[in-house]
Amino acid sequence: MRFLILAILVSFSLIQFNCSTPSKIAFKPKEIYKSPSLIITQVAAHSYVHTTYLQTNDFGNVPCNGLIVSSNNEAIIFDTPTSNDGSKELLNWIAAELKCKVKAIVPTHFHNDCLAGLQFFEENKIPSHAYFKTIELAKENKYSIPQNSFTDSLILTLGAEPVIIKYFGEGHTKDNVVGYFQADNILFGGCLVKELKASKGYTGDANLSAWSNTVSKIKAAYPLIKTVVPGHGKEGNSKLLDYTIKLFEPK
Repeated sequence: MRFLILAILVSFSLIQFNCSTPSKIAFKPKEIYKSPSLIITQVAAHSYVHTTYLQTNDFGNVPCNGLIVSSNNEAIIFDTPTSNDGSKELLNWIAAELKCKVKAIVPTHFHNDCLAGLQFFEENKIPSHAYFKTIELAKENKYSIPQNSFTDSLILTLGAEPVIIKYFGEGHTKDNVVGYFQADNILFGGCLVKELKASKGYTGDANLSAWSNTVSKIKAAYPLIKTVVPGHGKEGNSKLLDYTIKLFEPK
């Protein structure tokens, strides 16, 4: 009888272990769509990196990341693809595969890798939101202009899930903001955050002396971050913040 009870207890313990194990296993990113012009990689339960390409004079054909976060059959997108054709392909994929209504597009700064595909969103009546300096700089540079401005921060929602967009300070540009989706503890750092082993990249509009401190503020504000998505290159965890902080530390 004692052996039977012991066996039952061991079995019960194993069941408890097996049921609790999945929540401790990190999500493994997986590429779920690829065409010559667009790659989509799922990086968390409800979050997807979209990657398109921008031809540049100094760095060649550069892969540029944006982020889709979704919940309750709704989605919010950070940064447009690098062309209107890319935006069309992305929105078609979201409608067909995620079955989501796109609630907003948020360019995280004024460069073309963030808003070159904005016109197609506007044609499809998708609201665009940007930091007020992003709108000012887009106008100055004769780029596509987001519709709605905010100062300091903006909270959008997907059902009951908050999506936080916030300005922490200058770095890659004067206007760079980041996006945080609490449901997946994922940060879209955009070009303010570098992938591991990256160079400083384009710094023509940067505040190099402020960059490190700005990223330090982000790290302090979101201590539970699991996934960090940079504007270019591979996603990772908070080590990307540490790397960026060190890369731009004033000498």
